[in-house]
Amino acid sequence: MVYFTSDLHFYHENIIRRINRPYQNVEKMNQDLIKKWNEKISPSDEVYILGDFTMKGSQLATEILYQLKGKKHLIRGNHDGFVDSQKFDKTLFCSIQDYAEIVCNNVQFVLFHYPLLDWNGMFRGSIALHGHQHNHEDYNYNNLQNKIRRYDVGVDANHMTPVSAEQIISFFSDI
Repeated sequence: MVYFTSDLHFYHENIIRRINRPYQNVEKMNQDLIKKWNEKISPSDEVYILGDFTMKGSQLATEILYQLKGKKHLIRGNHDGFVDSQKFDKTLFCSIQDYAEIVCNNVQFVLFHYPLLDWNGMFRGSIALHGHQHNHEDYNYNNLQNKIRRYDVGVDANHMTPVSAEQIISFFSDI
């Protein structure tokens, strides 16, 4: 299966207060994000992280990546400078890109950290996926109501867990 997520912000204490995440401290947040990820993802699943994995450096990024199941791809966000470190083992990701387009179940997905107003295939059924904004669940429902095939895959909009391509396709099945 193919999954998407964004804006995990591992080890980022301020994100808890700024976004009002339901955690007492960064340790509890990290543990819960890892637990929810690994409950859903199998070792053979592909996971596209649409940015902001962590801004706390290559060593901490490596420690977390080793704990997460699946074949991981990174679409860089504004807090992913750790991948530029000489100390970071880039082979922990299957790919590192700024932007990507993939097809799952005959549906084109446009992957970018930032929300796009217009994207390739927009009027031919493609779905734009993004993070960055730390929206809540209602954002995706508002897009659905307005017939906009754009979906925030960030953990804050998806119960702190990755979301599958199948879930997103089903979400937009009526438009």
